[in-house]
Amino acid sequence: MSFFFKPKKSEPPAMTLEGVLGPNSRLDEAAAIPVERPDALAVTADGQLLFSSGQTVHTLIRWGEPPQPWGRFEHSVSALAASPGGLIAVGLEGGGIQMHDMSGQPLAWNAAHTGSVADCMFLSEDEVAVVSHGYTPDQDILSVAPWDDETRGSVTSISRSSGARILAKDLHCPMGLCRDGNGDLVITELETARAIDISGKIRRSGFPAYVGRIRKTPDGYLLSCLSRRDPLIEFLKTEAEFVAEMKATIEPRHWISPRATPEFSHDFPIELGATRLFGEVKPWAPSFSYGLLIMLDDAMMPLGSAQSRANGRRHAISDATIWNGDVIAVSRASGEILNLGPGARKP
Repeated sequence: MSFFFKPKKSEPPAMTLEGVLGPNSRLDEAAAIPVERPDALAVTADGQLLFSSGQTVHTLIRWGEPPQPWGRFEHSVSALAASPGGLIAVGLEGGGIQMHDMSGQPLAWNAAHTGSVADCMFLSEDEVAVVSHGYTPDQDILSVAPWDDETRGSVTSISRSSGARILAKDLHCPMGLCRDGNGDLVITELETARAIDISGKIRRSGFPAYVGRIRKTPDGYLLSCLSRRDPLIEFLKTEAEFVAEMKATIEPRHWISPRATPEFSHDFPIELGATRLFGEVKPWAPSFSYGLLIMLDDAMMPLGSAQSRANGRRHAISDATIWNGDVIAVSRASGEILNLGPGARKP
């Protein structure tokens, strides 16, 4: 049965970067592999790590060895998923899902899909669920979604034999999908700072971040975050006239919004507020970009985190997974695949 719902307007998150989420530099200290335009990860049935790099997918057999090319596509790869039986789903920016075997060879199963693919996962060897955030490739999601009340996102199931069916629609910028310990689907929404089930029931809300993909681990979840929540942005949500004028007169790139990279420019809003003491950026400085990976328990309560603060460069964590016992994460901002080691799963 399909469920359709319209979520309530987001409220300011209740969690803060304190306690078990207290600031640290684990992302900055992690070992890394430089990758051009990284985004998505997947671990194949035979233990290879797949990662996207623009229009290319690479494979890594062991950390420390050079990555090998796995496949190249017409559009940028925006999602990856692997099935226990050895299938690989490749989601493309702007729409489309392509099926391959573990060696990268295309399969006859053509899974047509319209809409930008934010995430995907196999429901079975014959069915894949696809998350569409509802925005076009030329739109900067981090700039636009925090100020957009439209609920245009969806989750669609695509079957090898029976075609497509909508599992959920009217979602506010969904970004991630996984199964919980009971096998039920869990969806993350970027702006509403929450995880919900397929019926719209809130599983956990108030995350202190613009959340991305969520991945199940043996002892909980990994929640990738594209940036932290900014107090100024949360305050401005109460100033309707200011926001209306900003949206009407300024291009989205210059809106007061979270950003993926810690770049500085005189034409960005309040950038001088991020500079302290002889031009050095301090870790506690205000910053619209941030690196944050949250470790959750089975009830989706935070256990710990890995962070790259205002003075770091490993921001915009778009995906994370467990591979060979280590926590592997993607930093879009620095263009790297990070290995945080096995200890990152603990507080």
